[in-house]
Amino acid sequence: MSNKEKYEEAFAEGLSIDKAAVKPGLKYNEIPEWDSIGHMSLIGALEEKFGISMDTSDIVEFGSYEKGIEIMKKYQIEI
Repeated sequence: MSNKEKYEEAFAEGLSIDKAAVKPGLKYNEIPEWDSIGHMSLIGALEEKFGISMDTSDIVEFGSYEKGIEIMKKYQIEI
């Protein structure tokens, strides 16, 4: 499984949404599932899939599909 597939699977699992809904342009609070609770579930899914522990500042800044890709690079994960 590629890193992109793992990344998108974490979104689908963490936010409890269909994988087809996971795409560029997806942003925090733009869908009902990505609220504060969904956000923490998403972060947990990403940390588990990639074996990382994100800094609090990265968790706060993780507000979109694209921003998440930028943040993942800090952890040496290319999406």
